[in-house]
Amino acid sequence: MLLFLISCFSFVVLSKTIPLEPLPPWANDMRLLSIFFWKDFSFFPISHLIKRSFLRTLPQLPRKMALKKRSSSSKPQKTDENREMSVLDLPDLALECVLERLSPISLCRMAGVCSSLRDRCRSDHLWERHMKQKWGRIIGIAAYREWKWQIASRNDFGAFEIRKRKGLLRFLSHLFPISWVKAKIDSRCKSESALPVDSIMSWYLALETGRFWFPAQVYNRENGHVGFTLSCYDAELSYDPQTNTFQARYPPHGRRAIAIENGVSWERLRAAPVDTSPHDLHISDCLNDLRPGDHIEIQWRRNKEFPYGWWYGVVGHLESCDGSEYRCHCHTSDTIVLEFNQYMPGSRWRRASINRKDHREEGNEADGFYGGIRKLYSKDEISTWKHLWPTEILE
Repeated sequence: MLLFLISCFSFVVLSKTIPLEPLPPWANDMRLLSIFFWKDFSFFPISHLIKRSFLRTLPQLPRKMALKKRSSSSKPQKTDENREMSVLDLPDLALECVLERLSPISLCRMAGVCSSLRDRCRSDHLWERHMKQKWGRIIGIAAYREWKWQIASRNDFGAFEIRKRKGLLRFLSHLFPISWVKAKIDSRCKSESALPVDSIMSWYLALETGRFWFPAQVYNRENGHVGFTLSCYDAELSYDPQTNTFQARYPPHGRRAIAIENGVSWERLRAAPVDTSPHDLHISDCLNDLRPGDHIEIQWRRNKEFPYGWWYGVVGHLESCDGSEYRCHCHTSDTIVLEFNQYMPGSRWRRASINRKDHREEGNEADGFYGGIRKLYSKDEISTWKHLWPTEILE
């Protein structure tokens, strides 16, 4: 039995030498020792069977080991050439071209892939194009100023939150380990400030989700009420992504409360053409250039408590002029005649006169007050007003 155990031990030691690592010197000695040991103890009956089976397999071991070496050496090695190409492997210019062609939704998704793409996809130069393409026509100086004011308010609130958290940290440090408390607060601050509030991407998302109310102007306010036909008034707007329309809030005036209008379409919106408050008189710089036939917008309000709205009209001829192109001298007169042809002839709203040399707010409580004038040079602006022309003449 002892001899059988020694033989098994030698076989185990021999089988351990099969791996491809170089064999230690003592392994060869043990292999030879086991062979001679079998020959010396061949008189045992069971040894004949075991010896024959073992010696039959022994010559095959080198062959199998060589085959294993060849098969293992033929496996393809993982090199940089076989590695799958990533979008980050593209040259910077090519990657920028790809990102520039992505939609805002795709950019947001791409920003969630990794930190490198996140920083690239949040770049202002990528979002400037999307901002101008979708919001450029209705976002003006007033909206930008409002956004900057909100950023400043958030920063002030953030500074207050930091001071409050520092006080909380000092309080909790008496109850919990300081490292644990600081890690919790730092992780919360990091998650809240993941997207810079002053980035164009942040501004775009605030507009797209309707979280940001911005100032703009609405044509034919209050669902085209007859009293506001061919006018444009200031309002605060919020986008509704579900309907692709806007909600408008018109500021209160006099005894009238805030008016709210839903479902305002894109075609009825524009950015304020001049940076003038609706309660201030616009300083006109085009009075000396006005001639009959020119298209204009003029401020008008019902009374002193109302805000100004911009109303569309054209420059007309004086009563003493026959309208002849060769005999007309209306452009040299100090009086400018304004015509609002959406009203029928004889209506008190049809014509108005202002002073070219010393123009101030003119009017009365019965007919309202006329303010500053701006001449329309853009064909697009004129076309927009004509598109809003009423189907019937107003009284």
